[in-house]
Amino acid sequence: MIDKACPSGVLAAIVFTLSAATAEAQSDDGMFNLAGTTSGRLLLTGGVSQVEGSAGGGLTPWALIAGYGTEDEIGGAAYFTRVETDDFSLDSYGVQVGFFNRVELSISQQSFNLQDVGVALSLGPDFDIDVTTYGAKLRLFGDAVLEQDSWIPQVSVGAQYKTNAQGGLLSALGADEDNGLDLYVSATKLYLDQSLLLNATVRFTEANQFGILGFQDGYSAQFEGSAAYLINRFLAVGVEYRTKPDELAVAAEDDAFDVFLAWAPTKNVSATLAYVDLGNIVVGDQSGVYASVNFSF
Repeated sequence: MIDKACPSGVLAAIVFTLSAATAEAQSDDGMFNLAGTTSGRLLLTGGVSQVEGSAGGGLTPWALIAGYGTEDEIGGAAYFTRVETDDFSLDSYGVQVGFFNRVELSISQQSFNLQDVGVALSLGPDFDIDVTTYGAKLRLFGDAVLEQDSWIPQVSVGAQYKTNAQGGLLSALGADEDNGLDLYVSATKLYLDQSLLLNATVRFTEANQFGILGFQDGYSAQFEGSAAYLINRFLAVGVEYRTKPDELAVAAEDDAFDVFLAWAPTKNVSATLAYVDLGNIVVGDQSGVYASVNFSF
């Protein structure tokens, strides 16, 4: 059984791995390098920032490590995302740090605004449900970009610990908890000859609607997939699909998908625009526009 209130085992493993990676990646003079515009990694190979703060697509984390740091560099990213659907809006923002193309740590905030639905529920106009997400990712093996002569993808494992600030509301809706720990494994492969990136993620979660509507007792395995075609070195178009559990009795929960366009004029700035369909969220199907800006080094 996973202790959600204090995922110390997961954090201890990440700290141990980070320490080992740090020792291995030190240069001869004992110093580290920050990734810059001359980094050896290609544009968009750090991904953008997914809605819960990890490097990846918009909906799903990828095995790639945030930023443009190589094996002896520290990279990172900061992002802001806005999602507007039929009845709700979501703001998500956060930062990620990638250590030596091996470990990624992130923290992000998701603010889900109920808009007119909040008034109907007597919660007042512009009522926000706030979720804070702490993320960690570890690359186990493979290199999605450099190992073009191998069929083996880059594989990473990750964790996202989420805390929801609206415990009373969640309890009234039938949620069991106001915090939860998602665990996932991602496999990502970039086929340069075909200009194609493929990702598959399996997530073990108790979250209702990404954690916005709390968490239920009992994990379920969910699938998340991404495919992106690189039109040129600056521009990518793609699709994502994410299954979600349907455990909250008050309202059915559907799967989510998006169709996106990502543009990276430089290694330091990228922008993503997407059509997103989140499925039913309490009062009906929610689809709309996803827009995000990412700042990387």
